[in-house]
Amino acid sequence: MKFADYPVHALMEITARPPLVFTRGEGSWLWDHPGKKYLDFVQGWAVNCLGHASPVVARALTEQAAKLVNPSPGFHNAPALELARRITEASVFDRVFFANSGAEANEGAIKLARKWGAKNRGGACEIITFEESFHGRTLATMSASGKPAFASLFEPKVPGFPKAKLNDLESVERLITDRTVAVMIEPIQGEAGVIPATDEFLRALRAITRREGLLLIVDEIQTGVGRTGRLWGYEHSSIAPDVMTLGKGFGGGVPLAALVAREEVCCFEHGDQGGTFNGNPLMAAVGCAVMEAVTADGFLEGVRERGDYLMSGLRELSARFGLGEVRGRGLLVALELGREIGPRVVEFAREKRVLINSPRAGVLRFMPALNVGRSEIAEVVGILGDTMREFEQVQTS
Repeated sequence: MKFADYPVHALMEITARPPLVFTRGEGSWLWDHPGKKYLDFVQGWAVNCLGHASPVVARALTEQAAKLVNPSPGFHNAPALELARRITEASVFDRVFFANSGAEANEGAIKLARKWGAKNRGGACEIITFEESFHGRTLATMSASGKPAFASLFEPKVPGFPKAKLNDLESVERLITDRTVAVMIEPIQGEAGVIPATDEFLRALRAITRREGLLLIVDEIQTGVGRTGRLWGYEHSSIAPDVMTLGKGFGGGVPLAALVAREEVCCFEHGDQGGTFNGNPLMAAVGCAVMEAVTADGFLEGVRERGDYLMSGLRELSARFGLGEVRGRGLLVALELGREIGPRVVEFAREKRVLINSPRAGVLRFMPALNVGRSEIAEVVGILGDTMREFEQVQTS
């Protein structure tokens, strides 16, 4: 089937897509409609944590689909209860609300914080977030985000999200008033180009929020469930947040997210929060399978080792071509290019059958499957080296 034969016109135009239709995946690999094979280091934006067509995910879906898909969120189901148990026993939190997307989980966190502020801080409702942050595409989560491209979209925005500077404690303290209820932060700002909050900053932020009686919300949509080499990104700084949100890799490729909180923060009353598909057993069964895989002996150690291997290869590449910083944790890694050539480098790499991402024009982001092989990492680094060499030749010709 040719690309022209696909009903592309039926899709709403929301982003620039190359003339490819992917038809099959396996592990770190994708195949397009003519049968060409691509090495995928995007993985649905860090979604397929166990790779494409993971047997773990497929088995969980198949077995659960034959038992029970959705009895409604008005009733308990065994997979959701088991998944909630796994999360709370492996974290500092006590209760879980399941959702379908990271944006929905963050929307829930905003609602929970505002309800808590109404009950405990005299109606305080403002949540301090950070410049360059990304928390989702609902109106409230876009308002909470500090992404510059969102600044003038869909006005009027939802009020109540003053922006501080990442890793600048004074900028946070200046924004705290009697209307402040929480601080919301990504341990690593993925969409900004993989910019980490330092461990020292997170510890100081936890101390300030405790001193001021504020909630600390960690948005772990991109960093949670093993992506950084620890099960949760907040663990690197040894803090205990009040609220955490999960998404992306949490479902191993299926739509699954969660709002997780300490008991003292859980103040929703019946009717305050819900969702038709939330916590359905089909998705929850996958979440259980993903959690079992990621918490298996040696898995996270392997993520850290492969992350170090990827960063080492990228540093060699940076030195060879005069590029910039390599940063990140685990298998969430960025390479600074020093010039705003990211989109073109992505195109060059795609022509060589490698899929990478440029969240900002001067940076490349790498989000492979957590079980990616060392040989696949070496292949990507090698092809990226060929790409950079050919790109430079084109630039100077």
